[in-house]
Amino acid sequence: MKQIIVKLQQNQSVFKAILEGVTEQQYLWRPQPDKWNLLEIVCHLLDEEILDFKYRTKHTLEHPNTQAPGIDPEGWVLKHDYASKDYNTTLERFLEERTTSIAWLRTLEHANWENVYQHPQLGPITAKEFLNNWLAHDYLHLRQINRYHYLYFKANSDTSIDYAGNW
Repeated sequence: MKQIIVKLQQNQSVFKAILEGVTEQQYLWRPQPDKWNLLEIVCHLLDEEILDFKYRTKHTLEHPNTQAPGIDPEGWVLKHDYASKDYNTTLERFLEERTTSIAWLRTLEHANWENVYQHPQLGPITAKEFLNNWLAHDYLHLRQINRYHYLYFKANSDTSIDYAGNW
């Protein structure tokens, strides 16, 4: 578990590095009309940090036999009005929330990571699986953000970037 927690903390620095310092034009740009912009991705990361991975890991460790509230990551875009959020404030909140998550995870010296939660659609999921999936979720979004930056750069470059290689 300690290595997963270390990776989550390292990813906090990576998220900060690749998400800070972007312009409004860049964070509102969409690679395609049906794809999320960078503001929506950052809002999603904050919601997932609070309402999904940390919550479900904690819930499985403390109350594995009770039903957790449902989540709706796709629906949160509208329900939580991501379009009205301030990009920099939301990014800062996400990074602060990750700090809080890491601090909490480090207090779990004698946690039962094999506690099982019966997910209504996916069946049994252990607390350890929720933690591992938290890290995997980071990696998926780091890949997504890197692709976003590449596509934005390609769309706005005043020269061909074909020499760099194929994405």
